[in-house]
Amino acid sequence: MGNLGLALAWETRIPSIAQRGRRLEPFREQIAAPDRKAEADRSEDAALAAACRAGDLHAYERLYSLHGARMKNLARNILGSSTDAEDAVQETFLKVQRSIAGFRGQSSFVTWMFRILVNTCYDARRSRLRKKEVSAEEEQHHEDAAPRPEPRAAVAHPSLRLALEHAVAQLTRHQRDVFLLYEVEGFRHAEISEMLEISETASKNTLFQAKKNLRQMLEPPRSGDAAGAR
Repeated sequence: MGNLGLALAWETRIPSIAQRGRRLEPFREQIAAPDRKAEADRSEDAALAAACRAGDLHAYERLYSLHGARMKNLARNILGSSTDAEDAVQETFLKVQRSIAGFRGQSSFVTWMFRILVNTCYDARRSRLRKKEVSAEEEQHHEDAAPRPEPRAAVAHPSLRLALEHAVAQLTRHQRDVFLLYEVEGFRHAEISEMLEISETASKNTLFQAKKNLRQMLEPPRSGDAAGAR
């Protein structure tokens, strides 16, 4: 999967191993927006949707300035590549422009846009997998090709961030996507359910399982377990 690019808020959202007894939701109360701000956000969301539907290019520029960086980060976390993330975001905006007339407002405009982004990333991921399969088949027909040099062993690094990136990469696709959307990007389960086309209950259960798996991977072995393994 490569470098997940988890440069957003690992240090603040994910507890250190020493703090593993805490929940993985340290500051959701702190970032909860006041009612007035939430109302202002909804108002701007509706205004942006109306302006984009009317073909106002400045509205698309505003949309990009507000959410472009966040979209790139999510796409990079899903695809593992900054270049692929740039392409996915660009493709998403083209799809938004082409399909804006079909937006009916059942969800927020931003949630609808991020759902398009997630689906675009899924399409890119499937396409990349198909290319790898074709490439693997072609390599089988070139047995006389010069052998490739052996990759150098990965350098061990004590950073918690690297440990987290590795652990997140081991999650299932659905667990990883729900975890990234909820814990890293800060979406609510209601929004995630719309983006991934699953129920809110499924989103909550998937997040719970993802956190459980991460704790198991990041938690150091207990002294009793280590002694029993000797």
